[in-house]
Amino acid sequence: MRHYDIDDLGNRDPVAIDRFCALVRRTLIPYHQADVRGLDRIPAGPALYVANHNASIYTPDTYIFCVQAYGARGMDALPYGLMHEWLLDWPVINQILSPLGAVRASHDNAERIFARGQKVLVYPGGDVEAMRTYRDRYRVDFDGRRGFVKLALRNRVPMVPVVTCGAHASILILRTNADVARKLGLDRKIRLKVLPLMLVVPWGLTVGPPMPFLPFPSQITTQVLAPIEPERTGPEAASDEAYVAELATRVETQMQATMDRLADERHGRGWLGRR
Repeated sequence: MRHYDIDDLGNRDPVAIDRFCALVRRTLIPYHQADVRGLDRIPAGPALYVANHNASIYTPDTYIFCVQAYGARGMDALPYGLMHEWLLDWPVINQILSPLGAVRASHDNAERIFARGQKVLVYPGGDVEAMRTYRDRYRVDFDGRRGFVKLALRNRVPMVPVVTCGAHASILILRTNADVARKLGLDRKIRLKVLPLMLVVPWGLTVGPPMPFLPFPSQITTQVLAPIEPERTGPEAASDEAYVAELATRVETQMQATMDRLADERHGRGWLGRR
């Protein structure tokens, strides 16, 4: 079985993408009653999608958004995804996701993608946000990370916030166990700040990202916001920490306000939010 170079931008395969899109349209989209809004706001050319991270390694909103963006706007709207190298190097995951456009998460790779006139998808919240508790399912949490703003400023590309509500209700995380992860040195060894305690079907209680499991059929809504085009760009702007912090706060605040609105829309539909 071929093992893909996780830094090779040439791995992306249109045939594999079309097959995967067909699969997602038959499975995830109807299972989660998925609704993706605002695709007309996606700009042409290079851009940085900034999204909230959900549902541990299941992350259904990633596939749903990318498939719907590709279907509506073509290859120009389909991003490369920056992914944790530890996970992307795993057998099977490497063979499935690399042809779809997953590459090692690094600024160098992102800059090469922008230079090609293409888009990048990032999740600033990383594992902390993807494995937050069920109680915090409607919380946007970037864990203080601002590197995405510097990346956009240095490369003079717009940031396009993408907010998903409901995906994190497809799993049930009871505790993050951040203290346990810290004591085990997981952040130092594999850049993992949490070690979640989860209740999943059919395994019951599990610790850490679980084996394949059956997610709950929570309804998922994704909203694309208007592109944010900073007044100042370039390396000098990216070196201005106060300016970077201001932009990071602006992005996260807009995304949280959208999340709150989408959560209110779900209110009254039950814990799965289904219509």
